[in-house]
Amino acid sequence: MNDSRSFDGCRDSALRKAGSAVEKRRIVLLGATGYTGQRVLRELLARGEKPTLVGRSRTRMLALADRFEADLPVAEVDVTSTADLTRLLEPSDVVVSTIGPFMRLGMAAVTAAARVGAHYFDSTGEGTFARRVLLELDAVAAVRGATLVPAFGYDYVPGNLAGALALTRAGERARHVEAGYFITRAGQGDELLYRSTLRDAYTLTTGGTRQTLVAAAAEDGFAYRSPRPWATARVVDERVGKRVRTFHYGGVKRTAMTVPGTEHLGLPEVFPQLESIEVGLGWFGRWTRPVQVAATIQAPLLRSAKVRAALERWSERLPGSQREPDPDGRSLVIAVARDSRGRPLATTALTGPDPYEMTGSLLAWGAVHAAQPEAVLKPGAHGPVAAFGLDTLRLGAAEAGVHEVDGGVGLPSMTTGRA
Repeated sequence: MNDSRSFDGCRDSALRKAGSAVEKRRIVLLGATGYTGQRVLRELLARGEKPTLVGRSRTRMLALADRFEADLPVAEVDVTSTADLTRLLEPSDVVVSTIGPFMRLGMAAVTAAARVGAHYFDSTGEGTFARRVLLELDAVAAVRGATLVPAFGYDYVPGNLAGALALTRAGERARHVEAGYFITRAGQGDELLYRSTLRDAYTLTTGGTRQTLVAAAAEDGFAYRSPRPWATARVVDERVGKRVRTFHYGGVKRTAMTVPGTEHLGLPEVFPQLESIEVGLGWFGRWTRPVQVAATIQAPLLRSAKVRAALERWSERLPGSQREPDPDGRSLVIAVARDSRGRPLATTALTGPDPYEMTGSLLAWGAVHAAQPEAVLKPGAHGPVAAFGLDTLRLGAAEAGVHEVDGGVGLPSMTTGRA
């Protein structure tokens, strides 16, 4: 059901002209009533945009628009139906999806966008979802002229950006890159000296994020490396947390366990000489290794569908699932480029707002930029660097509050956990 105050009007407001070039694309926001969706909506409104809200409940969307004191078009649609979304979307749309868990709920939106030729961005932190998008929809999107960029938020724009900056500075000798994601706190002295704790992983995140982390332990992960000596590097299957990386940066040692990110999928397109890519999650502080050991022990159990289902049900009942994160969170992402012998060539560190504010700001910037008639994006399914270009992405990230810092030389080392 489409709201009368808008669905007809939303096409006019998009400034389309039949038979002529698009003057400005319509921005379509899915999942606006959720926690991340509201962050994105707030940022879009701050930029003077009036996105079309799409979801299952017209009443909730209208109430949200009233709460933001905005007169917004809404469309009541089953967001898990590819057919319904295909009928709604147009080639000149920019789709922003915050509908998760994405492996369960998100494929309809990105599939519909690819089929009609609309640009698409989302807030997923699920590497397996991003991999599926790039594998299944790249060719369709390229033919239709659509650009699909999954995980266009804290997951995994800053790691892609930091990695690309480090690789660019390292030059042609770079063969390996590692990126680590960490959380810090404002008001605790120098952010670069702050080391996160297990408590921070709870108090600086939402219940939905923690549910995703628990559920991710049951998913198959991946990495980018050579599957055997002398073979060409490629994306290979690998369980989450197989390795632990130790980053020394700004005089502080931080550990991170490996996770599947879009760096594995997108950076080789821009830097084809790469032989390995590592992405690490360092939210757990000194508990990183115990968490990795626990993930290793439970990995065989998670091959059972019943165990996976039970884990998902349990994750939905985690304590504090309704609480909002503490407001003083900050983000730190470190990337190091290395040569073929593992020697460090260049290090880049980025800081920014908490993961949710960063995600909202990045998605809003990406949508607004893609909606401009002069915007140039690479058709197909890509990582953020290939889709926008490094210079444009760096400027956009800065607009979203993500800035490069100099905290001294950061040299990570790697420890491999037991397989």
